[in-house]
Amino acid sequence: MKHRSYQLANQRIAPGSRHSVKIPAARLYNDTPMDLHAEVFHGVKPGPTLLVCAAIHGDELNGIEVCRRLMNELDPLQLTGTVIIVPIVNVYGFIHQSRYLPDRRDLNRCFPGSERGALGSRLAYLFNETLVQNATHIIDLHTGAIHRTNLPQIRVDTDNADALAMAEAFGTPVILHSKERDGSLRALASELGIPLILYEAGEALRFDYPAIKAGVTGVINVMKSLKMLKGRRTRKKVKPVIAHRSAWIRNEYDGLVLPKVELGQTINKGQVVAQTVNPHGDEVHAIKSPYHGIVIGISNIPVANEGEALFNVAQFNGERIESASENVDVFVEAYQLKPI
Repeated sequence: MKHRSYQLANQRIAPGSRHSVKIPAARLYNDTPMDLHAEVFHGVKPGPTLLVCAAIHGDELNGIEVCRRLMNELDPLQLTGTVIIVPIVNVYGFIHQSRYLPDRRDLNRCFPGSERGALGSRLAYLFNETLVQNATHIIDLHTGAIHRTNLPQIRVDTDNADALAMAEAFGTPVILHSKERDGSLRALASELGIPLILYEAGEALRFDYPAIKAGVTGVINVMKSLKMLKGRRTRKKVKPVIAHRSAWIRNEYDGLVLPKVELGQTINKGQVVAQTVNPHGDEVHAIKSPYHGIVIGISNIPVANEGEALFNVAQFNGERIESASENVDVFVEAYQLKPI
């Protein structure tokens, strides 16, 4: 049977072709039109429709570069199914280098949205109706928040077998079990029965080139696992280990923070992970970890008040921590990730 053209936003994309689709979203104050820009790669054979999106938080830039590089890698003549790539979902935030929309709403708490709601709700509705509901699988690209760096990781509901298979194919050293938050794209996808994985790596407003490289490789690995591309997945001798929980180590004092551990490092319960010092004297306080696990997120600000988050620690069952630590070491070496 002949493969049909793909239709998106009243535009038809012929099999074996690439097409840019601009979906009118809103207008800026000066009447400048603003569009959701999607690149559609429609393969020569029928198959899954994979949506790859980035910058739902407008200051998270790594995913944008992952999308740009991915577009240079794909050839629709070698593709089964369809890939829709949206490098910038929150165009407002991207323009202003902000995580949020102009009204300070978080777009990733606005789904499924409403055609008549506030700005975030309208943008979420448009993205949902036009793109999400056309997908069979989704990869959502993120970074840590501003002044926080994340070790490359996949966040997914591990109770969803299809999503977990995508997470394992992606190839990060750690998969973090994470339930959906109300209003998030993940919650919407779950409600629609669309498997979605969320890739977290690096820091907002910064490029992390090894994490970008790992992201491109990971997306291609997922496409191969879905039989959208031929060939074996690129393996870095990493078999992801699942962490069923994570928690932040918080500062216990006010002052300057001197970290004693690095991103990706295995730490033990009771280990000194930082010292807080008084900038006006020689008073030193040790911050000890209440957890045994791997540091998957770290604050880059060397000053902190009491109670502020310093280190995010993924926690594993005792027999798995050694395996998880080895995975991180292999991954860091393969992608030349540099500690802080």
